[in-house]
Amino acid sequence: MRAAVVPAGGEDFEHVERPVPEPDADEVRVAVEACGICHSDAFVVDGGHPAVEYPRVPGHEVAGAVDAVGENVTQWTVGDRVGAGWHGGHCFTCEPCRRGNFLGCENGDITGLTFDGGYAEYTTVPSEALAAVPDDLSAVDAAPLLCAGVTTYNALRNADLQPGDLVAVQGIGGLGHLGVQYAHAAGYETVAVSRSPDKESLATDLGADHFVDASETDPAAALQALGGADAVLATAPSSEAIASVVGGIGADGSVIVVGVPGESVAVDAQHLIGTAGAVEGWGSGDARDSQDTLEFSSLRAVTPEVETFPLEDVEAAYDRMIENEARFRVVLEP
Repeated sequence: MRAAVVPAGGEDFEHVERPVPEPDADEVRVAVEACGICHSDAFVVDGGHPAVEYPRVPGHEVAGAVDAVGENVTQWTVGDRVGAGWHGGHCFTCEPCRRGNFLGCENGDITGLTFDGGYAEYTTVPSEALAAVPDDLSAVDAAPLLCAGVTTYNALRNADLQPGDLVAVQGIGGLGHLGVQYAHAAGYETVAVSRSPDKESLATDLGADHFVDASETDPAAALQALGGADAVLATAPSSEAIASVVGGIGADGSVIVVGVPGESVAVDAQHLIGTAGAVEGWGSGDARDSQDTLEFSSLRAVTPEVETFPLEDVEAAYDRMIENEARFRVVLEP
């Protein structure tokens, strides 16, 4: 099979041919049809994660079909459409696992980081890390939903929100353009907050009821003028941008950070005390969360905006993502 391999942190991709991997007893081999390129792949490319070992095939937004199963696998059969996200399996025995918190597993694997991912024609994945992909979702559309999708959908559905609540999405990019769609589909009064005024028409098309041009308007004041946000989904990885919306939450409101900035976020503690508000974070989700995301996306026609590249153009595809030039997700088609 063909694969794009990172030989060591900070080194360029190598295009290699290697044997098609055989699944272990509890693994499934996936014929990769699409793999999203995520900013978190920089952990592998740049060597920024303590758990990564080299050489490594990156890619944790994997969509394809079951090609072979290990001898202990009963829940998947050859031909099943499946996907794998960041959460690459869990031990079942640590304290978080015993409490059902598989994402918090103390011994968990990460797809494309602790084992080879989807920048290849085939990969093997622990059976518990797979999500079923609905038939009406293409592999190209499903792939980004296994990271960007589950992160935004899961953050919103686990927030203390009701239909009709005022929910803002800060940043209309790879995460945010999905967050707006999920917020609208869930019945929230949806506000798109962006420093790019040219994204207003797109945000409206995606389902936003209001658009705040943060390059011209104080977003906190704009949200307060709308009654105060019950939640702000902060998707742009900018400390300044996140700090600018904290003052926009209303009573019991929260800013939910899913885009990780490089610096600490300054918070107005007085406003949090006055509103009994919070600034909190949210990770992605386990395989069942990913499947819920895919099923909801299918039900409500939520799809990512993608640019596709063949595997041989992985360098150009990765650079387009890392330079924030893509609109909005980049997907490889091995």
